[in-house]
Amino acid sequence: MSKVIKILGTGCPKCKSMTGVVKDVVSANNIDATIEKVEDIMEIMKFNVMTTPALVIDDVITIKGRVPSKDEVLALLN
Repeated sequence: MSKVIKILGTGCPKCKSMTGVVKDVVSANNIDATIEKVEDIMEIMKFNVMTTPALVIDDVITIKGRVPSKDEVLALLN
């Protein structure tokens, strides 16, 4: 089943780093996932997240306020 991954962030360097890490993990491990960037502040607030970047997997907030390691992202997706 395909996972829906959302990266919440307004486009700051940390948000871009997180996007790169997530894309690398998904492509390197052939994970069936859709990656969406959510940059609209009103959309981000719907998740009740005050610190970005945040990683949302299947509508569950898994990480917020920091850039995860590739191993951490892989563990969350498996």
